[in-house]
Amino acid sequence: MSSWRSSRRIWDISQVLRPGLPVWPGDTAFGFERTWRMEDGSPVNVGRIVMSTHSGTHADAPLHYDAAGLDAAGMELDPFIGECLVVDARGVSGEIDVADLPHLGSADRVLFRTWEAFPHDEWRSDWKPIAAETIEWLALQSVKLVGTDAPSVDPQDSKTMDAHKAVARNDMRILEGLVLDDVAEGRYELIALPLKVGGGDAGLTRAILRELRDA
Repeated sequence: MSSWRSSRRIWDISQVLRPGLPVWPGDTAFGFERTWRMEDGSPVNVGRIVMSTHSGTHADAPLHYDAAGLDAAGMELDPFIGECLVVDARGVSGEIDVADLPHLGSADRVLFRTWEAFPHDEWRSDWKPIAAETIEWLALQSVKLVGTDAPSVDPQDSKTMDAHKAVARNDMRILEGLVLDDVAEGRYELIALPLKVGGGDAGLTRAILRELRDA
């Protein structure tokens, strides 16, 4: 009898949604409460969640940065499933530029590790953004998705959202808030499905990397 367990290693690269989760300054704090309790006589436990659409690990929908863009429910899933390249950008100073990229080969999806250790318990605004020119160059290489362990591909104080606009011009997709501490630079299979939220400007995502079959 065959086992259901995969022989390929899996890395969970998602944040844990929980009270106290750091969120963008001024955005909705994550809240959870138990509304039905077994200890009170209910046959089941049921909870209620209040949160921002951009809590934790999430996929930006085009609607987030384009008033006429697709909502989370309208996004095709193909960009979020398939082979990807994880790039270790911890040594980069300032924005991630084209010169900071390794040879991509045929990577359709590129994820950037920028934190030495992911800041699970505090909001930090000193992340490394991705230059708009880098997004444009990645699009020329047929990259369809860009991911980062930072809260955004743009700086926190950006008013022009240049990297997001470059993504929009090239019909790419974005994953933000990934946890890549235990992931070495290299190639993996990405599976990161955003929730199908009608009218949503982002989709909360359980993102994993899986070892490639020929690894």
